[in-house]
Amino acid sequence: MSTNTTASVRLSDEAVLPLRTLDPAAPLDDLEWLDESIGDARVVAIGESAHYNRETYLIRHRLLRYLVERHGFSTYAMESGFTEGWRTDDWVRGGEDQLGQVLANGVTSLMGLWTEMRAQLEWMRQHNRTAARPVGFSGIDLGGANASLLPGLDAVTAYLAEADPEFEVDPAIREAASAFAPPSAFSAPAAFATYSELAPATKDALTAGLAELAARVTGRRLDYLRRTTADAYHRALRALRLTSTLDTVIRAMTRGDQRTAMSNRDAAIADTVEWLLDKEGRIVVAAHNGHIQRWPVTLPGMAPATTMGLHLADRLGKDYLVLGTTSGTGQTLNTAPGFYTGELFTDLEAAPQPGSLDALMAASHDGSFATDLRRLSPADTRTVQAVTQQRFGTFYGESNPLAAYDIVVHLAQVTPAGPDADALASSPPDVQEPFSHWKPE
Repeated sequence: MSTNTTASVRLSDEAVLPLRTLDPAAPLDDLEWLDESIGDARVVAIGESAHYNRETYLIRHRLLRYLVERHGFSTYAMESGFTEGWRTDDWVRGGEDQLGQVLANGVTSLMGLWTEMRAQLEWMRQHNRTAARPVGFSGIDLGGANASLLPGLDAVTAYLAEADPEFEVDPAIREAASAFAPPSAFSAPAAFATYSELAPATKDALTAGLAELAARVTGRRLDYLRRTTADAYHRALRALRLTSTLDTVIRAMTRGDQRTAMSNRDAAIADTVEWLLDKEGRIVVAAHNGHIQRWPVTLPGMAPATTMGLHLADRLGKDYLVLGTTSGTGQTLNTAPGFYTGELFTDLEAAPQPGSLDALMAASHDGSFATDLRRLSPADTRTVQAVTQQRFGTFYGESNPLAAYDIVVHLAQVTPAGPDADALASSPPDVQEPFSHWKPE
């Protein structure tokens, strides 16, 4: 029971499923309530309120262990670049790459630069040494820190060198893509500014070139399958489609149409998850709450956008299970401009705003816990129905928790993840510079 006396509403004790620990290596018995909740779901999505929090990495690792060991899930699909993820998958399956390089370059958008992510990948690799069914890693996002076309374009070009050696990809496509390609997420704003300054004819030629490539790869499928494996073909085609989508996202972002950018991105992520399901039996998806929720996402100044979760719920029905997360106090990702100069995290308010899902969860129990929204009493259901907002990092968005999630995990306190020295040493200078100015508390 919570000792918070300032809150006017709380869930009943019966709705609270305490988490004994967040330690991924600890015994898993306190998660056995999940068995009934998971059922036959083929996709279990685990959200986060903001990126780079230590506690989110820990609970995802712990839940992954449970889902792999107790329920046979075989893929960890993360909000990270699709083509870059091939490198990470190779490492967890026993590849000879250096883990620091994998963390820096095989997990995108700075998601791999943390000791907690290192520990999870090490566990996956260790598990796979003796597992009858190994667990793989897959990126499901657009790649290139959602700003560079080069990772996907280069992967497709490499495939075509084998599948269609007589064909030369128009060098003007890569030349145009290289003009605004950022080395990391820290350089993305500058990359968008550079793209905005490109001549309209250059942008149009790039878009047309990608469309022609997609038409060629699709139209010559049977020819390519005689020269390569089916897996190589389908991976290249998915990489090309994600690259083309990223082109539309960058176009939308630079004209100020954030809603279209978000909707296009999330539809593509959903397509990638569905593509994985054709290969894998059961998948764990790790992404921001704003992607996994079965509810439109609202960002400041943006009309509601359709999420990956809405697409997957429409396609998979009960096969899609959603675990959202909330937070109490601590530090979270800094979404202000100071992030780009080394102020990576910022303090949360002393208590979440009244009327938010975070406030309700914080008032219901002092520690970290979970609640299954599908198994609430009528009184608890009415309490959750009164919630109208959820916190996403430092801001609040409209929310309908009963529609958005099946389960909510509350993290009583969130803190910055720990920077991984090897990953940072393997990162480009524009990553090392801001991290050198960050002073973890």
